Amino acid sequence: MEYNVNRKKLEIPEYGRNIQKMVDYALTIEDREKRNAFAQIIITTMSQVNPNCKEVADFNQTLWDHLHIMADYKLDVDSPYEKPKPENQNTKPDKIKYKNSKIRFRPYGKNIENMIDKVIEMQEGEEKQALIEMIAQQLKKSYLQWNINSCDDATILQHFEDLSHGQLKLQEDFKLHSTKKLLNNNQNNQKKKNNQKQKQNNNNKNRHQKKI
Repeated sequence: MEYNVNRKKLEIPEYGRNIQKMVDYALTIEDREKRNAFAQIIITTMSQVNPNCKEVADFNQTLWDHLHIMADYKLDVDSPYEKPKPENQNTKPDKIKYKNSKIRFRPYGKNIENMIDKVIEMQEGEEKQALIEMIAQQLKKSYLQWNINSCDDATILQHFEDLSHGQLKLQEDFKLHSTKKLLNNNQNNQKKKNNQKQKQNNNNKNRHQKKI
């Protein structure tokens, strides 16, 4: 029995050892036309084994880049894309420079604070009032994602008062949505996203099966 620890390290483990063997075999094919045809088969198989690539922009080019990487950049084929360079494989992206700004309440983030500041500058009217109520509701949604057990309406409304420096006023009859309703909405939204993703995966599988 051959154990993985004794085998060649996989450059991209997501595709598995069988595809790596296909790549290794492609390197031994002397006839260029046959080698090109076999490379196309490998690309098709890679897309089926790792369908998540389809969610990446230019996923087809990503597959070809991965093929060259698994071949240690030694595979001579007619790729539709420029062959990647080995020196670029481990290139690290530039660090993102973050603004040195303090967040008053971490559950809400800086974007909510910026939004509140913009709404404060708006002229009074129905549009501004609608935005004020939307922000208040969003505060509770965000807080629930951070801590369900200690979320109460009085705390949320006090945070809203603090973040707006008392400059944004809610209507006297305004009420925050119930915790139960918000949690149910979150669950339903997540189910919809999962169903849409599953449907997309099924459609992609059907397309590849038709091509084959």
